[in-house]
Amino acid sequence: MRHKLANRGFGRNTNQRKALLRGLVTSLFEHLKIETTVAKAKEVRKVAEKIITLGKRGDLHARRLAVREIPNKNIITKLFNEIAPKLTNRNSGYLRIIHSRVRSGDNSSLAVLEFVDYDSLLVKKEEDVKSKKESKEA
Repeated sequence: MRHKLANRGFGRNTNQRKALLRGLVTSLFEHLKIETTVAKAKEVRKVAEKIITLGKRGDLHARRLAVREIPNKNIITKLFNEIAPKLTNRNSGYLRIIHSRVRSGDNSSLAVLEFVDYDSLLVKKEEDVKSKKESKEA
C-alpha cells in the first residue's frame, strides 16, 4: 500500500533517484529548458523550485544549502548571479511543464520543463555569449 508516500520512486533506490533528480536539475539550470517524461518533470519541478527560492535569498547559508543539493559550483553561481535575480518579482511558480509529444520507443508521454520567464533569461544568456566572444577578439 502507498499510504503517506509523497514522491515517485521511478523504480530506483534512493541514491539512484537522488542522482537522477540532481542531474536533471543541473541540466535545467544549465540549459534553462529540458525535455523529459511528465512524471520526472513533476518531481524535478519540486526540487528545482526550492533551490531557486534559495537562490533568491542569496545569503551564504542559502548558497551552502543549494550546494548540498547540487554539488556543481558553476551551476550554483549561475543560479545565484544570473537566474535568481531575474525572478525576484515572482513568489513561486518559476517553472512550467508543457506536454510535448509521445516517445515512439516506449509510448511514454514527454514534457518540456522550462522557466516561465524563459525568453528573458535566454536573451541574457545570448548577450553573455556575445560579450565573451568580443572580449576574446580584443
